[in-house]
Amino acid sequence: MLAKLCLPLGLLLTIDAGAAVDRYTIDPNHTYPSFKAPHTAAISFWRGKFDRSSGFVTLDRVTKTGSMEITIDTASIDFGLDKMNTHAKSDEFFDVEKFPTAVYKGTRIDFEGDTPVAVRGTLTLHGVTRPVDLKIGSFKCILHPVLKRELCGADASAEIDRTDFGMGRGIPDAVPTGKVEIEIQVEAIKDAPAG
Repeated sequence: MLAKLCLPLGLLLTIDAGAAVDRYTIDPNHTYPSFKAPHTAAISFWRGKFDRSSGFVTLDRVTKTGSMEITIDTASIDFGLDKMNTHAKSDEFFDVEKFPTAVYKGTRIDFEGDTPVAVRGTLTLHGVTRPVDLKIGSFKCILHPVLKRELCGADASAEIDRTDFGMGRGIPDAVPTGKVEIEIQVEAIKDAPAG
């Protein structure tokens, strides 16, 4: 009899645990990975962004974790200068014909209280995969005024060395490494319930 009573309870707990995981689809119109890198002996900094990205985020607010996967179209790079865009797409830098996408896979999201504060994962760029962790500077969710589903936004940042990804060309002599600061503004809408 005890087993008969425990079985439904176990099923209920399983259903509740599964229901705690929410999936959000990235809004490509409000998501822009951007970066800042030194230029010409580090006398100034170039800033660029990628105009096309897609992906998803999962959040489990019960167990305080989650995951994410973001795919960036490297050919959508935009410095605000056509000549620089063309150069960046060439085989001297992003080599977009050979490597048309960059992919960030976050395997764990860390929480402080109820708020996500960091993502642990890997970045695949220029055909090379390396560990890269993101720091989440701000995170906020609201009810979307039109879709009536949860809309979440965040600002995340990281620092990478582009030489780790086989992109060492053009590093100024005055800069010992190819350090690049990454900033990501992202908005994602909670997926509609199945059915």
